[in-house]
Amino acid sequence: MTLAQRALERLQAWPDLMAGPASCGTGRALRSVRDDIVHFHSARDVDLHLTRRAIQRFHYDLSGSSAIHLLPGSCWVTVHLDCEADVDLLLSLVSIALKAHQTPPAADEEGPRLAGCNFHRVTVLPRDAVAGG
Repeated sequence: MTLAQRALERLQAWPDLMAGPASCGTGRALRSVRDDIVHFHSARDVDLHLTRRAIQRFHYDLSGSSAIHLLPGSCWVTVHLDCEADVDLLLSLVSIALKAHQTPPAADEEGPRLAGCNFHRVTVLPRDAVAGG
């Protein structure tokens, strides 16, 4: 079982999430009543819809993680799953995303600059390649 499959299995048990096809057309998604929350695109790559407000609030922490990839102008973050700790990080971020999606977006957040998830917009390199080894 891949890390993404493990994460999907754990998240499908959450009562606030429903499984279905990803709105981008690739992979499986889990969604809340209002929005897609997470897209599972491959065995290791997951896009998470955090909202602009949540990304701004946690930007420093998100940008400090080698598992997280931010794309300017996107309300989504890409999480690359290399180990169990990354799965735990994803589950924590899904919890934050669910909370963020309970509040309607502010007027200045309407009209996303980049619509849709980050699939095909982010290239994730293995951590050992980034570290030079």
